[in-house]
Parts: sequence; C-alpha cells; structure tokens
Amino acid sequence: MPTQYPFSAVLGCDAGHPGGLDDMGLALILTTVSPDIGGVLIRGEKGTAKSTAVRALAAVLPPIDVVAGDRFSSDPHDPGAASPDGPFPADAATETRPVRLVELPVGATEDRVLGSLHLERALAQGKVEFEPGLLARAHRGILYADEVNLLHDHLVDLLLDAAAMGRATVERDGVSVEHAARFVLIGTMNPEEGELRPQLLDRFGLTVEVAAPREPRLRAEVVRRRIAHDTDPGAFAARYRAADAALTERIEAARAHVGNVRLGDAALLKIAEVCAAFDVDGLRADIVTARTAVAHAAWEGRDEVTRADIRRAAVLALPHRRRRKPFDAPGLDEDLLDELLGDADPPPPPPGGPAPGDDPEPPGPGDGRDAPGEPAPADRGDGAGEGDGPGGGAAHHDAEGNAPGAPAATPPQGQDESGSTTVRAATPYRPRLLTVRGLGDGAAGRRSRARAETGTRVGARRADGTPGSLHLVETLRAAAGAQPARGPAGGRPRLRAEDLRHAVREGREANLVLFCVDASGSMAARKRMTQVKTAILSLLLDAYRRRDKVGLVTFRGPRADLVLPPTHSVEIAALRLDELPAGGRTPLAEGLLESDRVLRRERLRDPRLRPLLVVVTDGRATGGPDALARSRLAAEHVAASGVTSVVVDSETGPLRLGLAADLARRLGAEHLPVAEVGADVLAGTVRDRTGGLRGAA
Repeated sequence: MPTQYPFSAVLGCDAGHPGGLDDMGLALILTTVSPDIGGVLIRGEKGTAKSTAVRALAAVLPPIDVVAGDRFSSDPHDPGAASPDGPFPADAATETRPVRLVELPVGATEDRVLGSLHLERALAQGKVEFEPGLLARAHRGILYADEVNLLHDHLVDLLLDAAAMGRATVERDGVSVEHAARFVLIGTMNPEEGELRPQLLDRFGLTVEVAAPREPRLRAEVVRRRIAHDTDPGAFAARYRAADAALTERIEAARAHVGNVRLGDAALLKIAEVCAAFDVDGLRADIVTARTAVAHAAWEGRDEVTRADIRRAAVLALPHRRRRKPFDAPGLDEDLLDELLGDADPPPPPPGGPAPGDDPEPPGPGDGRDAPGEPAPADRGDGAGEGDGPGGGAAHHDAEGNAPGAPAATPPQGQDESGSTTVRAATPYRPRLLTVRGLGDGAAGRRSRARAETGTRVGARRADGTPGSLHLVETLRAAAGAQPARGPAGGRPRLRAEDLRHAVREGREANLVLFCVDASGSMAARKRMTQVKTAILSLLLDAYRRRDKVGLVTFRGPRADLVLPPTHSVEIAALRLDELPAGGRTPLAEGLLESDRVLRRERLRDPRLRPLLVVVTDGRATGGPDALARSRLAAEHVAASGVTSVVVDSETGPLRLGLAADLARRLGAEHLPVAEVGADVLAGTVRDRTGGLRGAA
C-alpha cells in the first residue's frame, strides 16, 4: 500500500506547529470534531490538492472502537446501536481500527452504494444474504465524493436520504435491511464543470474555496514537497509524523471538550442576526453556524462561544446558503459580517498577519496585496473574481448584483463603440421541456427518454458482463426450462451463468444542448433582445437542473463563432450570454454550418451523448450574396444528420415574414415562437407571476 501524503504537509503545517490551518484545513477538522455540522464541500480549480487533503485527513483522525466481526461498524459503547449482523451480547469482543475513508465513484451503481443480495451465495447455496454497500462501510467514517457535482441524480437522491435520516433502507430482490449510516460527507469539485443540485448543496454544512497560490515562493515549496514525497515517501512521512500526531491529539481533545462548550443566549442571538442579515433560506444555516462555532471554540480550547468563533463559523457556513441570482458564485461580504458582529471581542489576526494594535498600510492598487480574508481575482478558482468588486472578493451586492462603487459586471444597456447593442436578460422563468426524439442510452439525467440503470423496469436482457441489476424473476424463468436436463439439486433450481438476466429500465438521460443564436442587427432591438436572452437564460437554467452539457454558437457580421465549447458549466454559458452584443449582418448559413461541425466533433468524442440543437433566430439571412438560398441549403444539410432541432422564432410585431417557420420545416425541427417558450403557456394564455391568466402576446 503506498504511503499516504501527510495531512500537515498538505496544509503547510510544520512539525510541532499544528495550529496554522487555512479555511480548507479548518473546515475538515471542525466537521470531524462535530460530525453533526454536516460535512464539507471544497470548490476550486484543478491541481489545488483538494483530493490529496481529503485522503490524508483519515490518517490524523483518532481510531474508533467497533464490535468485532460486525460489517456495519456498530459502536460497542452505544446501547442503542443496532446492526443487521446483531444482536450482539453485552460482552461481545471489540476491536480498534482506523477511521475509514470510503470513496464514492461518480459512476457507482445503486446496488454498490446501498448494498444488495449476495449473488454468489444466492446462486450457489440458495441463501438470501445481504451484501453491505458503501454507505454501510462509511458508517462512523468519511464518505468522499470526488467531482461530486458530476454524480448522477439517483446517487444524489440516495445521499440526500441517508444524510437526512442517518440510516439506509434497502427493499429489493427479496432483501429487507435497515442500518445506521452516519458519516462525514466530503465533496470536492471544479466549478467550471458545473454546479451542484441545490438540495445536495444545502446538505453540506461548510463550504470553502481553494486556489493555487500566486506567490512564487509558495508555489516552489509545494513543488519541493511533492518531489520529496515521490522520491522517498517513507522519509517524507516521517518528517511530518510529529505534526500529524499533534493534530490527532488536538482533535481528540476537542471532541471530548465540545460537549462542555457553552453557547450563550447573546451568541445565539448574534448568529440569528447574521443569518437574517445575509438573507439565507430556512433555518439550517443558523443551526450549522451554531454547531460550527461551538466546534471552533472546542478546537481553540475555549469554554464559551465568542464572536471570533461566530465569525469563523459564518465564513464557512453561509457563502453557499445566501440567496443568490441564478448562476452567481457563492460568496460573503466579510465587511458586512464584521459590521454585524461589532467591535467587542474582535477576531484574532490570521497566522503571520500584523500584531494587535498595528496599523498596517492599506493595500495599494499595484502592490499585489488584497483586503484581509479576500482572495485576489487571479486566485479565485470559480472565475468569480471578474466583476466582483475592486478587490476581487464577494462584495455586498446591490439589486443588480454589483458592488457599491464598482463598475457593472456587464456593459451598460446601450451601444458600444462599434455600434453593437448589449442588453441583459430579464428574470428567467420555467420553460417547457424540450427533448430529443427516440430512446437513448446516455448518462443519467432528466431530459430525454433513455435506457437507464434506474427508472421503470420495462424488460430484461441476458447478462453480458456489463453492469446491471439482477432481474430475479426472469433469471428463474430462463433457468426453469433447463432444470430436467440438469438433474435434481436438493429441491433448489440449478442456475448457470447463461441464465442470468439483468433488468432493462427506462429513465431519463442528459443531453448536449447546443444554442445557435442570431446576434445580428435584426435582433438588436432592445425589447426583442431582452425577450430572446430571457428565453435562452431560462433554457440554460433548465439545462442545469437536468444535468445537460451546453454549448453556444453565435452568428453576426461576416461569420459564426463558437463562443462556448460544450461544457457542463452552465454558469459560464450564462456569462457569455449576458455579454453577447447584437448588430451587423445575419450570416444564418454560417451559424448552421458551424453548429453542425460542433455536433459532429462531439459525436466522435461521446457517441452516447445525444444532441439537441436550439436555433434562436427570426429566420432572416443577409450575410453575403444568395444568403437566404444558402441558409436553406445549410438547414437541409443539418437535417440530413438526423439531429433533433428546435427553432425559437424571435420575430415579433404585426407584420411577420414567417422565415423562421420555413427554416424549421427545412430542419425538420419544432417551431416555437419565443413568447411560447415558457411552460405556463396554456391554450393561448400565459399564467402571470401572480397566478392569474392573461392573453398571450
């Protein structure tokens, strides 16, 4: 087994000085001191040691006592603990073992996570026995999901149930089992690959943003340590053994002390004031902040929660819970937080910072320093540094999402120097569901019909070595006809590998939604472009909820451009849309042909990912000679590829040429007027935001 990278080496702690933890290290420690906090989500760019830190965490946690031989890690000191392997006698043997870190693969099956019938013993011995899954193995330990934002929806649902109940229930294949599943959930993700479902995001108690250091000396030290570890892992681990041991002792002491920390009424009221001021949804934020403040006080060896504890807790617990506009990056205005907490009992300075009473010179515009607690714009791993305020941090935003005194995040609504018009989208709405024709077999999602691992069981197939859930009835039916030839087996059917049948299920898949958007002068009218951008933003939000991949092609002037290559990051697509100007001629043919090239490349990369082409245009074509004829030929060329298309018709006004409807016919696409993109368009009426009905435009 390879030597584990030391936890203290990841976080920059030198031997004998375990106290200098950054936000990531502190969040990981606090959630193990008090597991009721609910776990940690670590967001950051690739190559920032997220996974390395999490995998190293288990080695510094104090070992646990379990009942010997119990596959469900029952606590021998808990009289209320129950296990499917029990009951155990009062004097049952116990054993001490390290805390487990169980990794949840992105492509794990439901059987692997929950557990299922022990197939080998069922076939060979005729016994019905439960084989525990990953949730059982992670009980009283750590469940780690790398790239947690890419988990399939059925796995997310399982995690939500287990996190809410602290138990896992299995009712399938003749097995009925319930067992405890209390674990520390830790997830890591790169925001560029897409965001989490809001329900799962809220289940993480704490969240931190990490980024690679920009200071050359720090970067060199990271490389130096990595090379030293790869050269001699044993010697490198020995160098940090004392620091890791000190962390273990401090965690154990904090766990023992956390029950003695007093959360006074004044501190609890201050927590409530902070959560209310940041306009968070629900009361989970208050509860998590209180638990985190208590854990931090125990970690610091205090008997009572102070404002410093509340501040550290709020910075970790609130950024992902504050009410935000769609696709905004999480953040917290720490100046507002300090104002709410007041001057009494100020937070201690960060390690290595100025001593109390010092009055350091404020950072200048060119000295490379930033406000305390705020990362530099280049250090933000989520791309949120652009337009977040002068310091690049999450500022106190106004109704438009801009920091006071800061320039707007997007150009003002009007014309730029080139004469192009840029307008913003209005509030998005719930769009109607657009799907791909036929039955696919792509990755699990929520858009088009597909053969899937979860969903309605519609048949069975012969087991061919690919993963799948056992269809017990069809397996026995396949074996029934061969029993006379196989001879008696003590009353049990004799089963062979060729008898195995897997269930065929129909569910939903994710798709590639490619937007081909007309950004020419015919779209530049402010009212029309606002309506179009709002429709696209609504469809993007729908794509995020359905776990789709998205891309954006625009055409204006002399050419078409791939503004956003296909990606899971719907947030980047929304940003590109917000910045999209309109003006110039309409090269419709170039837009269609560029879209076709993009779809063909993506089909080579992932043949199972079925595309949905959404063309947003009024159908006019003015880019070059014979533009209309060329656009019709291009549409027929795209239609020949068999791609499912939708034409969102942006033509408005009393006089309409019907060119977009003709384009839809040539593409073999659905024709959808932009005013009918909303899901609430019913029989010529539109349900307004108050619930009433008004005439459709």
